[in-house]
Amino acid sequence: MSLLNLHNDLNTYLVLAAILFGMGIYGLVTRKTLVGMLIASELVLVASSINIMAFNRFTAPDPAIGQIFALFIMAIAAAEAAIGLSITIAVYRNYKSVDIEDIVDLQG
Repeated sequence: MSLLNLHNDLNTYLVLAAILFGMGIYGLVTRKTLVGMLIASELVLVASSINIMAFNRFTAPDPAIGQIFALFIMAIAAAEAAIGLSITIAVYRNYKSVDIEDIVDLQG
């Protein structure tokens, strides 16, 4: 397979999405700050968006459906970023730190 034809293969997109998903999950598990965890969760959402677009391109008869799903995922990611940053700011105002280990007395 030529390097110039990698964009015509579903496996290329699936491998890229799997790598991004793995990096996102690794970041969620290992990060100690709320901002780092927020960035890692964005990587997970990007990986799912790549999967939806790739399956839409190679398997679905109507290309608009996958693009609409990707737009919904981007809207959810934007809302998640806004809510996550507002929670981070609220936690910083109360505890003067965004380190997860410093915030041990949170009660639900």
